[in-house]
Order: sequence, then C-alpha cells, then structure tokens
Amino acid sequence: MPREVIRVAVVGVSHPPANKWAKRVVRPSALMAELPALDMGALMSEQGDVRAYYMGDHAVVLHSGETRHYIDNLRAMRPSLWVSCDGDEVRLVTADPYEGEAMASDPERVVEALAMPRAVVARIEAFIEAHHVHEEFHKRKRVPATSQHDPRAPRVLSDNEKWVQTRGKAGLPPKGAG
Repeated sequence: MPREVIRVAVVGVSHPPANKWAKRVVRPSALMAELPALDMGALMSEQGDVRAYYMGDHAVVLHSGETRHYIDNLRAMRPSLWVSCDGDEVRLVTADPYEGEAMASDPERVVEALAMPRAVVARIEAFIEAHHVHEEFHKRKRVPATSQHDPRAPRVLSDNEKWVQTRGKAGLPPKGAG
C-alpha cells in the first residue's frame, strides 16, 4: 500500500499558570512546513509571560487507503492537522480527521486541530491525485425471504402459534359473560 511521509515542525505556547499550585504547560499552537535548525524544547520567542517553544519535527504519514478522509479534511472550512500530546511531548500528528477526533476522546491526551500549512496542503493534494481510487456507493436492496424458515422471514406469528393463557385469572371468561 503506497504511503508518503511529510515532516512538519510543531510550535507550542506556554501561558503562566492560573494559580500558584498549577504548573506551566506547553500546548501545540502552530505548524510549520519548514523545519527550523533548533533543538527540541528551544525557546523561540517570549512576550511577557507567554513563551513559544519548538516542540520538534514530526512525521505525518499518508496512506493510500485513507485518501477519502484526506479529501474530507481538505474540503473543510479550515484544513487541519491533529497534534496529540502526552504532557509536553508530541506523540502523533495526523491529517486524517476521523483519527484526530478519535484521539480527542482520550481525556489523558492534549489534542489540538491546527491549521495546515499551504505547502502540506499541496503535498496532500498531490498524494490524493496520485493514489485516490473512487469507489461508487451502491445501496443494498432488500432481498425478500424465500421461505418462512429463512432467518429474514417476517416475525409475525399466526393465531395458532401464539401463546394463550388458559389458567389463572386471565384464563377465565369476562364477568357477566356466562
């Protein structure tokens, strides 16, 4: 199965903690298509108490079987890459929106959908052009049951198959009927 690897740089932003007991946390905030010559964790800028750190370069792996997902992503109002972090460490960067949403359901992870750089959009479009195979949707038609013993047969019982209570209060005729 054909695949392509695109490397992107992740920039994280750290704000001062809300109280004295909390610690400073770095969250992914931007992506760059160009990889800077910096070490992972290097301070990129500082404005007051807000700091921007280089969180490293990471691979976005494109698989030919998921081109339909990438098309859905590119058709969105804002094409995104999903960055998943455990603490201050980036674990995964993906262009598949459904994988990104699945990662976001994990409460242990920090998952951010960040704007996709134009250079990455162009590479994903080229990958889709080269590997996408359009699959026509065919609605299944219902096939009628061939006999009453077929598991698809209707589940309606005839009168002689129905269970009727013959003993107890329900088995008695109504009052005044005889």
